[in-house]
Amino acid sequence: MSSPIDNIDKDFFKVLFGENLNKLRKDRRLSYRQLATRCNIDNSDLSKIEKGQRNISLSTILELAKGLNIHPKELFDFEI
Repeated sequence: MSSPIDNIDKDFFKVLFGENLNKLRKDRRLSYRQLATRCNIDNSDLSKIEKGQRNISLSTILELAKGLNIHPKELFDFEI
């Protein structure tokens, strides 16, 4: 039996993740630079993550969650 997630393209998933990250960052009124500094991530990389142009590691997810002061699962709280 197939799952609704079976037909999701990897690139589309990265875009959805990035849109959610962008929303979470803006909800906290953080600039790219502010969040990047909190996460020890280059702000140009952060921009690419938000645009769905960068595939990231689990450690980056953890750093983003710390920088946003949220549980990592909130980064994946979006509709597919």
